[in-house]
Amino acid sequence: MLPIVKVESISKSFGAVRVLEDVSFNVNKGSVVAIIGRSGSGKSTALRCIDRLETVDSGRIEVCGHSITSPKLDLQQLRRDVGIVFQSYNLFPHMTVEQNIMLAPRLVLKGAKAELRERAHKVLAQVGLAEKADAYPSQLSGGQQQRVAIARSLAMAPQLMLFDEVTSALDPELTGEVLRVMEKLAADGMTMILVTHEMAFARKVADEIIFMHRGKVWEQGPGSMLDAPQTEELRQFVGSGL
Repeated sequence: MLPIVKVESISKSFGAVRVLEDVSFNVNKGSVVAIIGRSGSGKSTALRCIDRLETVDSGRIEVCGHSITSPKLDLQQLRRDVGIVFQSYNLFPHMTVEQNIMLAPRLVLKGAKAELRERAHKVLAQVGLAEKADAYPSQLSGGQQQRVAIARSLAMAPQLMLFDEVTSALDPELTGEVLRVMEKLAADGMTMILVTHEMAFARKVADEIIFMHRGKVWEQGPGSMLDAPQTEELRQFVGSGL
């Protein structure tokens, strides 16, 4: 199976601080990869480099056939193929749920309004919020807002979804409802890379786990690697309950 994401020896610094050092990994189509590690280990920066929200100092990244490190990269096409969901929902408060979801497809795909509305209702049903199309963000719980943010990315029919600690601002009950949506997406074959502190979820859903430490890929393997860490750093991380 050919990788949909190829990260080859990327390094990245912010000023004098080295945040990524010689990081490499592949992600196959239809697989789920969880990136774990302590705060400051470089995991979110690696994710942002994949979507070209950050540029690398060296190395190569290919995503969905796009050369991310090429000066000729078509950013608009990349944004069609790669969806990203952050910790903050970033919904427009003056727009309904339906309008929030239809905005990007209307600007980029330029379909008929009826077609875009149908698309919005389809992705809302995917995240279990079909009845909330006419609601405003302020009328939703944090978990519901995060599920709308996921639906908004799905509306562009991406080949790859990136999740950057999307549950870290939610309480356990709301975290559960968001994770159930992500688990369903994985079961439906969506290719996903997620930065997460939810160890039980990573172990259950991820085909591969990448443990990052000090800006490097420290350990990499299936979920079972959390039961038998090969390094003291991962042993301490798992034992800390983070």
